Amino acid sequence: MIECVPNFSEGRDRTVLEAIRAAAASTGARVVGLSADPEHNRAVLTLVGEAETVLEAAWAAACEAVARIDLRRHRGVHPRMGAVDVIPFVPLAGDSMARCVDLARRLGRRLGEELGLPVFLYEQAATRPERVNLAEIRRGQFEGLAAKLADPAWQPDFGPAAPHPTAGAVAVGARPPLIAFNVYLNTADVTVARRVARAVRGRDGGLAGVKALGLLLPETGLTQVSMNIVDVARTPLPAVLELVRREAARWGAAVLHTEVVGFLPRAAAYRAAEWALQLPGDLGAQVLEDAAGLPS
Repeated sequence: MIECVPNFSEGRDRTVLEAIRAAAASTGARVVGLSADPEHNRAVLTLVGEAETVLEAAWAAACEAVARIDLRRHRGVHPRMGAVDVIPFVPLAGDSMARCVDLARRLGRRLGEELGLPVFLYEQAATRPERVNLAEIRRGQFEGLAAKLADPAWQPDFGPAAPHPTAGAVAVGARPPLIAFNVYLNTADVTVARRVARAVRGRDGGLAGVKALGLLLPETGLTQVSMNIVDVARTPLPAVLELVRREAARWGAAVLHTEVVGFLPRAAAYRAAEWALQLPGDLGAQVLEDAAGLPS
């Protein structure tokens, strides 16, 4: 069983989003969720199924996005370089990372050859070390893409060495499950959100496996610490929230609420409860429905 989680640079036009969802569903893949954020102007589609079915669903969704989204008119607070910005494949239920790498490379080749998109392979599918990190690939965003592709060090893995005029470029990869977790702060000062993001970010000495950005949400007058938790076993959600809350308080801000974008693994939900309740054991063994083999 494979999960695919394509991200699209559209979070406002429900007609476009429904067309993308319908294109994916028409292949027989299970569409388990579509999450859209108008201020990010971004949507996340979650697909689950057998490998070949999910591959076709990702292709169909990407074709629809390229046909309908024009990045020249796109405005949103989330970094982006493509109409279909990133397409990760994730192994589930005993499937392998090697299979996901194969799917990523096959889809990447097709996107480059048939849609004319510059394609960068990332994470486990990356062809060189500097392309493992998605943030490095996306640095400069759509507006800086032409200059980036002119650099011999940033030739795409597939497709032309020039941006698609309306759809930019795409990153396609294979990775373990992650949690997209956003924390909203009661301040319009984006400097505060950026300071908090720096404090929790793993590469800057914060929490292991946490990537973070501080973003201004102009429509609501709030700020957001937008995070990907890529090591879900080591860093439980309540630990992330506690550090965000503490760091925000240092700068006179407070947490308003949080959100999980898309889905999280069941084990991560149990781990969060274990951490918050200070339980030393396996909470999953004490959940009635799990112990009795009942549907949740």
